[in-house]
Amino acid sequence: MRKDPPRAAVIGAGPSGFYTAEQLLGSGFEVDLIDALPTPYGLVRAGVAPDHQKIKGVTRVYARIAGRPGFRFFGGVELGRHLTRDELLERFHAVVYAVGAADDNRLGVPGEDRPGSHPATEFVAWYNGHPDFADRGFGLSAKRAVVIGNGNVALDAARMLVADPAELARTDIADHALRALERAAVREVVVLGRRGPAQASFTDPELRELGELPRADVVVDPAAVQLDPHSAAWLESGAADAGTRRNMEILREYAWRPLAGKTHRVVLTFSCSPVEILGGQDGSVSGVRVVRNRIELGADGRLYAVPTGQEEVIECGLVLRSIGYRGRPLPGVPFDERRGVIRNAGGRVLGDDGAPLPGEYAAGWIKRGPSGVIGTNKKDAADTVARIAEDAEAGALNEPARPDAGEIAAWLAGRVPDLVRWGGWEAIDRHEVGRGEPLGRPRVKIVRRPEMVGVALGTSSQTRARDANCDVTRQ
Repeated sequence: MRKDPPRAAVIGAGPSGFYTAEQLLGSGFEVDLIDALPTPYGLVRAGVAPDHQKIKGVTRVYARIAGRPGFRFFGGVELGRHLTRDELLERFHAVVYAVGAADDNRLGVPGEDRPGSHPATEFVAWYNGHPDFADRGFGLSAKRAVVIGNGNVALDAARMLVADPAELARTDIADHALRALERAAVREVVVLGRRGPAQASFTDPELRELGELPRADVVVDPAAVQLDPHSAAWLESGAADAGTRRNMEILREYAWRPLAGKTHRVVLTFSCSPVEILGGQDGSVSGVRVVRNRIELGADGRLYAVPTGQEEVIECGLVLRSIGYRGRPLPGVPFDERRGVIRNAGGRVLGDDGAPLPGEYAAGWIKRGPSGVIGTNKKDAADTVARIAEDAEAGALNEPARPDAGEIAAWLAGRVPDLVRWGGWEAIDRHEVGRGEPLGRPRVKIVRRPEMVGVALGTSSQTRARDANCDVTRQ
């Protein structure tokens, strides 16, 4: 009888969690993938825009990873509520935190928390059917909305506000969001960028897609694409990447494109920073006071947006703040408050003395910050697992007292009565796809946890047997 393989817990079933699981399985580990939601896939399910179905096809790769020997999924399990960090270390040789970045960055301006001012992350989660946000309300009776930020999430939010509901009805958008957007009064969305167009961080496919909306014109002031001397020199020097140059080409095209007189419009505004979110008599959002910026070259060679003192007010009834994600601390896990990530070096979690903690690692956004695209997490996971493999070779992993696979499954089932296994997720998946097929939609999402659990626990004997078989420790 040979020694059992080492067992790893990966906390978070988004892209970084699945890529980490894949690398660990290939390195001889058995993997328990644990997520707070009953459903896997993280931001691929709850963050990618519903009209980007091609991107969501990556879940087929993750499903194949889940089918490999040694993989198990435990959904509906929350660290800090159902189990603790110490309890994980009692049972696993390695614990990898891959929980992403759940919070939004703050503007830090007066009125930021007025009714009608929301993090774009919540709006995205709402229209994607995340169960924690299904009951949120947004000020869609306003005729003008302001989206603060110049990244892809900002463009997604703007696009959803002006998209044709008939087109959205062919996607997997949550039904409650579809109904609300059908009734929405929003006719204009102002996307507000702090820096100039050359510094905008959206990708050129997202920017070009904005100009293809059937019922919305894209408005860019021609003066905005006449770059300041510093940005022009930077662009012409070759230091800017190809995506930035393509962005500028697209923006110049928008600036000179005649308006088609469509019913809606998206106004891309640059070199403006919000200094206050204004409110009406009832306290809800009535506008955004902004200051115009100029681009200056800093002593470090970088370009900065500097306020000019020239202010104006953009009247609106809805504000969505999209200035980046930030990691949320996990109970007991060392955290770098300044950067909003788990304190780590190359994926190894660091203690208060700066030394690596045996058996604890980080991957994805909670490790490096919210940067890159879905595929970026694959290399990131490989780098973290390389550190785990080094520690395994050096005998520096955690030494758990209770690593038995069957005992771990029984322990989790006892802690979480509504525990969802992979077979349960497959049942949810079939149910959602089945509801969507008659309507010509990829799926109709379940957005309530009790309904998810009810479908999952009604799994067939075949899927239950698959999960039970995964709990048998290899001999």
